[in-house]
Amino acid sequence: MTLKIYISLVVLFLVQCMEAQNLGLLTYKKDKTADGYTMIYPHNQPSVFLINNCGNIVHRWDDAPNSRAGNTAYLLPNGNLVKTKRPAAVANDPIWAGGGGGTIEIVDWDNNVLWSYTKNDSIARLHHDIKVMPNGNILAIVWEKMSKDEAISLGRNPALITQDALYPDAIYEINPASSAVVWSWHVTDHLIQDFDPTKPNYGVVSDHPELVDFNYDTNNGAASWMHTNAIDYNAELDQILISSPYFNELWIIDHTTTTDQAASHNGGKSNRGGDLMYRIGNPAAYKNGNAADQDLFFQHNATWIQNLPFGHPDADKILVFNNRKTATASAIEKFSTPWNMYDWDYSEVNNVFLPLSFENTITHPGPRPFFSAGLSSAQILPNNNILMLSGSSGYITEMTEDKEIVWEYVVPLKGGQPQATNATLASMENNTFRAYKYPSDYLAFMGKDLSPKGNIELNPDLTLCDRLVGSEDFTNAKTYIYPNPTSEYLWVSGGLKTINSVLITDQNGRLVKELAKYNSLEPISISDLPAGIYYISLNNLNAEQFIKK
Repeated sequence: MTLKIYISLVVLFLVQCMEAQNLGLLTYKKDKTADGYTMIYPHNQPSVFLINNCGNIVHRWDDAPNSRAGNTAYLLPNGNLVKTKRPAAVANDPIWAGGGGGTIEIVDWDNNVLWSYTKNDSIARLHHDIKVMPNGNILAIVWEKMSKDEAISLGRNPALITQDALYPDAIYEINPASSAVVWSWHVTDHLIQDFDPTKPNYGVVSDHPELVDFNYDTNNGAASWMHTNAIDYNAELDQILISSPYFNELWIIDHTTTTDQAASHNGGKSNRGGDLMYRIGNPAAYKNGNAADQDLFFQHNATWIQNLPFGHPDADKILVFNNRKTATASAIEKFSTPWNMYDWDYSEVNNVFLPLSFENTITHPGPRPFFSAGLSSAQILPNNNILMLSGSSGYITEMTEDKEIVWEYVVPLKGGQPQATNATLASMENNTFRAYKYPSDYLAFMGKDLSPKGNIELNPDLTLCDRLVGSEDFTNAKTYIYPNPTSEYLWVSGGLKTINSVLITDQNGRLVKELAKYNSLEPISISDLPAGIYYISLNNLNAEQFIKK
């Protein structure tokens, strides 16, 4: 090969790199990807999108330009959409923190509003998540504003009130037929503290795992003290699961109570009233452990695993996205609770609930970074794949049980505005709270037009899906390099099933290393290369820059 020809190839590689598909559909292995439609409700814009496995929009629910995602949306079997939303402008709102909502809305398939409920005033505000119950009622997470004096009267340390107010969380059960709150739970009824002995809720925190330490605080005294970011409901047990990232815990509450019982310490099948039946993730939050015992780290999207085939081994386990598992990588935890149906409670040992560690931690295989400090979701699919969203990068991936990536999609929005597929986004520019996949035989889709209706991205490659499906070995995914910069070894991946060639060139287009039949599960040694800037190409498809230290 002459130098002129080789330099031309290198230039071609660099052009391919610059034009590489970074947004929208990246990878699709049809024979291994679950058949269905993925719903996303990205931040900083008003629309809910339903996309197929090719990344095409098959349906969308739009809203007014001055509306924004209130974080979550759910498609009901009858084809109605239940979503949360808020006004775009929040500067003068009397209650506000990240994740704030304001309105719950039910719209039909054609986007006609069937019901709307707003709680956003100086007393209370909806936030983060909702759960539709089998009876049609909706469980909603609510901030209830408490003055500094009110908080101190309940034993809050004044040093832990930095915004002259506190937003303790409550749960409202709302009946859409009447818009009435038919049941409620308030954390303020279930507090304990060891700061002020003159207050009636003074006690030994470690002796009462069923109560919430009013002075446990990891948010520097900010008003959103618990910041509950997820809620789920188990109809068989009639129990509620919530996630508090600032406590780094999941809590389970008895819903067999009346509202009066939920405000007390007695009643319901558990005879605990509204006290916590179960908590997991951080025993230090109730003074029964230390940092070494912590297993959850600012987690999101806690759910009971449901909607799986009968007899599935994961049914009714808990799944949760563990955002800050390490400083650089998120993970998903899947575990069984120690539920005892005969005693109607959860087993504990020395005031600590089981399990003491999680039985199944699921991680992304890399080398592409998979980390989101907040947001994010995970879902076990009927074919045993797992759908994972790294929310701060809008990166959605479907992975098999043996960690093969079979579908990848990056939300092609920047600040809510559609982007070209070759655009490069920084972290948090395409924030997406959840991604959820509905199977193709879901009842909501019966008789509906699910033909492709365009794409979110500005310049979709209309041939991409056919090319991906037509070849098991081809993907338009970008080449990912880790670590970068590096000194000894380099891990690379381009989503390719087979890598027949690896070419490394220097800045002058000279070939400095060549490998054939590379196994992407092994690192490439570059210790023999001088320090400098290099380019790596897999199967002559694209090139990506890395730095040798």
